[in-house]
Amino acid sequence: MTTTVELRDARVRYGPLEALHGITLAAPAHALTVLLGPNGSGRTTALRALAGTVRLTAGSVVRDGVDITRHTAHARAAAGLRLVPDRQAVFAGLTVTENLRLAKPRDDDMEAALSAYPELRPLLPRRAGTLSGGEQRMLAVAAALLSPARVLLLDEPTQGMAPPVATRTYGLLRRLDACVVVAEQRLPSALRTAGGPPVLVHELRRGAVVFRGEAGELSRG
Repeated sequence: MTTTVELRDARVRYGPLEALHGITLAAPAHALTVLLGPNGSGRTTALRALAGTVRLTAGSVVRDGVDITRHTAHARAAAGLRLVPDRQAVFAGLTVTENLRLAKPRDDDMEAALSAYPELRPLLPRRAGTLSGGEQRMLAVAAALLSPARVLLLDEPTQGMAPPVATRTYGLLRRLDACVVVAEQRLPSALRTAGGPPVLVHELRRGAVVFRGEAGELSRG
């Protein structure tokens, strides 16, 4: 598999505290990669470092063999890398319809997103800020699915969703023809099943990678 995005010897500091201690990890194309770990492990920082919303203090970010460390978050997004953060992932003052149209400005056909999340159909005229937490997560993921991005970075994408919707969401993400990287506190049960595209796991603790392998290996450990 061709590696799409990588962190190489990446370090990130927040003031006097170092959040990432020189980690190296790769997320290949046509697979789902999980950055796993509790709060404070560095998983969200690693995701944001890939997106360019936090700056490395050392190391590099590489996409398709090209060093993009100095590329801004805006430039990375324009080149097809989309981040879905864990908070404020939708435009609260816009309607559901407007949020989806922004994701695909040259084509306002939202049927693919509404087929993935039919729960959004009756909510189309409502402002996104009035939705529940789970509904906002559905909208954020649906917009990401509509976008032309080839790399999707999602921080706890199913937070607040009902369990059946969360399972459906991971099925959608797992089948995408793209590089998908998610950050989670625990490995979702929907990703422990065999079959389908591989699910790769990088488990982080205190800013270091302590396990790397396939999801099935972690569940047996």
